[in-house]
Amino acid sequence: MSTLSKGDHSMRSEALDDADDDDGFILPGLSDDVSKYCLALVPRSNFLAMGDVCKRWRRFIQSKEFITVRKLAGQLEEWLYILTADSEGKGSHWEVMNSFGHNRRSLPPMPGHGKAEFGVVVLNGKLLVMAGYSSIDGTISVSAEVYQYNSNLDSWIRLSNMNVARYNFACAEVNGLVYAVGGYGAEGDSLSSAEVYDPDTDKWTMIESLRRPRWGCFACGFEGKLYVMGGRSSFTIGNSKFVDVYDPEKHTWREMKNGCVMVTAHA
Repeated sequence: MSTLSKGDHSMRSEALDDADDDDGFILPGLSDDVSKYCLALVPRSNFLAMGDVCKRWRRFIQSKEFITVRKLAGQLEEWLYILTADSEGKGSHWEVMNSFGHNRRSLPPMPGHGKAEFGVVVLNGKLLVMAGYSSIDGTISVSAEVYQYNSNLDSWIRLSNMNVARYNFACAEVNGLVYAVGGYGAEGDSLSSAEVYDPDTDKWTMIESLRRPRWGCFACGFEGKLYVMGGRSSFTIGNSKFVDVYDPEKHTWREMKNGCVMVTAHA
C-alpha cells in the first residue's frame, strides 16, 4: 500500500493548480478533440475520480458536449430512475438501473424534505426534480425548490427556485428548456400560470398563462412545441379533452379542442 507524504501532496496540489489553467491542454501532447474522445472512453465507474483531477476535466464531464462525444464513441448508456417508497409509505429514495435491469443501486439522498406530486424532467443528461409538497407534523408545505442530479458525479445540487410554488403540475423539456404549467399553488388554489427554466442562466421566467387553470395534467415536447394534456380544468366537468399547445417562438398558447378522451393521471 502506498502512502502520500506531505511533500507529495504539495506537489500534487501544484500539479492540479497548473492543470486548472484554462489555456492548458486537457491531456498534454494531444489536441483537445482527441483528449475529449479519450476521456469519453473512460468507464462510468471512474467519473468521480476524473472530476477530481482538475477543473477542466470536471467541467467537461458535466457538459452537454461530453454526452455528445460519448454517444459518438458508442459509450452512451441508458438508465432508468425509480422513486421507491418503504412498506409504510413514510420514506422514499431514488434508485437507478441500466436498460438491462442490472447494476441497480441507490442514489445519494436528495436534499430537503421528502416531497409528493413533484415534477421530473431529464435535461442534458441530468435529472431535475421540481417543486411538490411535503407534510411535516401534519402541516402541508408547497415547495418551489429545484434539485438536479448529475449521474457523472453521483451528486445533487440545488438550482434556482421556481417563481411559483406548485404541485400536481405538468412539466416537460422542449428545445433545451424546461416548462412547468398549472397545478396547485401554496394555498391549494388551482393554477393557470406557467414558467420556463433556462439551464444556461439558471433562471426561471414566467410565460403567458393558460386560458384557464389546469391540474393533474401532463406535458410533452413535440416538433419544438409544448403540449399539455389530460387532467382537469376549471372549465370542464370530468376529464379535460382539450390540449393546450405553447409555441416558444410566438410566445403564445393555442387550444386543440378535438382531442381524445384524456385521463387524470399518467405513468
